Amino acid sequence: MKIHPTSVLSPDVEVGPDVEIGPYCLIQGKVKIGRGTFIEGHATVGFRNGHVIIGENNHISPGAVIGGPPQDISYKGEPTQLVIGNNNVFREFTTVNLATAKGDGKTVVKDHCYFMAYTHVGHDCKIGNNVIIANDSHLGGHCEISDNVVISAVCAFNQFTKVGRNSFVAGGSVVNKDILPFSRAQGNYAICRATNKVGLLRKGFSKEEVQNVHKALRILIMGQGTVDEGIARIQHECKDSENIQELLHFIRGSKRGIAIARGVRQSQDSGNEE
Repeated sequence: MKIHPTSVLSPDVEVGPDVEIGPYCLIQGKVKIGRGTFIEGHATVGFRNGHVIIGENNHISPGAVIGGPPQDISYKGEPTQLVIGNNNVFREFTTVNLATAKGDGKTVVKDHCYFMAYTHVGHDCKIGNNVIIANDSHLGGHCEISDNVVISAVCAFNQFTKVGRNSFVAGGSVVNKDILPFSRAQGNYAICRATNKVGLLRKGFSKEEVQNVHKALRILIMGQGTVDEGIARIQHECKDSENIQELLHFIRGSKRGIAIARGVRQSQDSGNEE
């Protein structure tokens, strides 16, 4: 454990073995920092009313604010949480907020994620494993980002939006509806435009399964019927697999509606905000 003498830690901070904390850091409230985590100078971790749990081997860069209060006027100092897993990188001026008391009281970042400079993770967000978010992209509150998602620079996400597993969001996109798993999305407002074929192959998908997923996505993206009609076509025309079932489950569970072209009509109750 190596803590620079200019840094200030509150009495409730727990610091694990091999942790290094650089100069002029402020770590306050109930904070637990796991083994091997490196916090560079001028970072702020925690808030006097919150509880921040940081796993092992994380890297927090200068100017980052990790576990600050939620940017929600309804927050009244409730002892909510930010839970961070292992092997994550938070680059310069990244902000990750505590949760509000509106949901389960937790903002969650899992393992092996990379947040580039000036990214923002809002209150109550749930971030999966192996997520990359490029510079100056911002997540509103309650967003859910699944495993292996790549978000390019300068993207904005409305609160409560969901991004499915193994998808890619192109730079400069504004996302106000749910992004399908395995897809590539782009635009203002973003829509799913193609299958993330390269990303799927890199993650070990077989060529046959990539083609199967592509066929299902093409039905949704290029078809002219309703989403319910698209689901029926997928069940009839595509080979059943775990990935196809995941795609169908995602569509059925969408509350904001899925981000597809206007030529495809949403189901009767889809697209409503929470």
